[in-house]
Amino acid sequence: MDEKILEEFRGLLQQQMDELLQDAGKTVSGMTEEKTNFPDPTDRASLESDRNFELRIRDRERKLINKIRQAIERIDDGTFGLCEHCEEEIGVERLRARPVTTLCIDCKTEQERQERIG
Repeated sequence: MDEKILEEFRGLLQQQMDELLQDAGKTVSGMTEEKTNFPDPTDRASLESDRNFELRIRDRERKLINKIRQAIERIDDGTFGLCEHCEEEIGVERLRARPVTTLCIDCKTEQERQERIG
């Protein structure tokens, strides 16, 4: 993969990570500032449910941030765009759809097939 495409992916990954970190910061500040007292237990339960939902989303985003960091490391060490299973190049279109992927479409399809069987 040429340097121009690698830099395009680096910029895309960095932008995604910046947006995710910004959202995480908003969540933390929103939860620490929120000191609402609800006399109605139903209102309190609704708030707790909303908070739990948001925390689950942030946990998924935290995992995505780790994958983004790993993808940037792969760009740095020259292994970005190579399937970790068969070591063939991952198609650019697949990388554009999911830049953090580590498997080519054939290996991913086989992995999903094995998961359904097992």
